[in-house]
Amino acid sequence: MVEMHLTAVRVELPTNNPVVLLQEIEGARRTLPIFIGAPEATAIAFAIQGVATSRPMTHDLFRDVLTSLGITLDRVLITELREGTYYAELHLSTEGRATVVSSRPSDAIALAARLGAPIFAEDELIDSEGVQLAPDDDEDDEVDGNPDEIVSQFRQFIEGVRPEDFTS
Repeated sequence: MVEMHLTAVRVELPTNNPVVLLQEIEGARRTLPIFIGAPEATAIAFAIQGVATSRPMTHDLFRDVLTSLGITLDRVLITELREGTYYAELHLSTEGRATVVSSRPSDAIALAARLGAPIFAEDELIDSEGVQLAPDDDEDDEVDGNPDEIVSQFRQFIEGVRPEDFTS
């Protein structure tokens, strides 16, 4: 497993498709881009920015339910890409019992952002899908440069990918 940092939620232009960027904390600092839906992108962005809503959004409600029941989100694990769809798991624990629940990566990331839980990705997934983005001029720990440049680099990567690259 590779620990990841939730770097950003961006919108890929001109299609306006939201993409969440996860970057390796150590090592080559490859980035795993995951295209997500607009509502999920909003939920993640709200969590990153600490936006409070007058009523709980779905991920806030789920956080509150877990907390009320004494369940801890130990980590999120992005497990695989199968037929163009990413898969993830919530690793939960309560009273010494561990439970793993399948999840969409966007929901898992939104929940992790609210609970401060670490995000991991399988080594094989990072090896096959991780992209090396050009480093920023400032020696920051985050890829927080020009969003258009980040998306442009990702688009160049996507344009070179063939369907057979995703087969096992």
